[in-house]
Amino acid sequence: MSAKIIAITNQKGGVGKTTTTINLASGLGKLGKKVLLIDFDPQGNSTSGIGIEKDSINYDIFDVLINDKNIEEATYPCSSHNVSVVPATINLAGADLHLMKENRTEKNILKEKINPVIDKYDYILIDCPPSLGLLNRNALSTAHSAIIPVQSHYYALEGLTQLLSTIHLVQRLFNEKLYIQGILITMFNRRTNLSREVKNELKKYFKERVYNATIPQNIHLAEAPSKGLSIFDYKKSSRGANAYHRFVKEVIKQNG
Repeated sequence: MSAKIIAITNQKGGVGKTTTTINLASGLGKLGKKVLLIDFDPQGNSTSGIGIEKDSINYDIFDVLINDKNIEEATYPCSSHNVSVVPATINLAGADLHLMKENRTEKNILKEKINPVIDKYDYILIDCPPSLGLLNRNALSTAHSAIIPVQSHYYALEGLTQLLSTIHLVQRLFNEKLYIQGILITMFNRRTNLSREVKNELKKYFKERVYNATIPQNIHLAEAPSKGLSIFDYKKSSRGANAYHRFVKEVIKQNG
């Protein structure tokens, strides 16, 4: 059976997108799923946050997209069990310009590159860039579904409308089967009215698509990427690990 491809996306930075990608990948791997994590963000935070040394990278996702390397040539093992990574470096920041220069903006290059390995994994996760440009469109055009992390802060819903418009445009023009798999509330503080209000507002609009698991503000979640480890490998007894474990189980349940 071919992999389920999930884009983790939100054009707002600082919402826990990369933290969610790393810990979803690691959590799925620990439950026996074979996972490919594609870092599609030029900042490369998923790459370093899951234990890939930048000096050890011969080829990255830029080489796959622009320099016609096979995705296997740019796939590396990492610190998490059952997880492989296609890393990103700052080179990826220039990918949009290269694609425009070569008149390849209408082609879904990522999908073409993933097709040869889609049967080798249970899940392929794409950590999308915090923007709505060509890279994000390629990711959404490739994915079966999108998971949107949303922080429980005052401006959390700002920009969500724009992201939903982009998703609807991609559905209409490139990928009619794309759907929103779920909304994950991050940086949740159950003691504040604001967090509860944001959660209620999201549930009002997205109903059952809002995950029951909420990700708390947690120091161990902030520390883990600096060690190149998922929260499960860094502090498996922490509140952050427990929250992500509940989230991972919900994702598996959604996909059968």
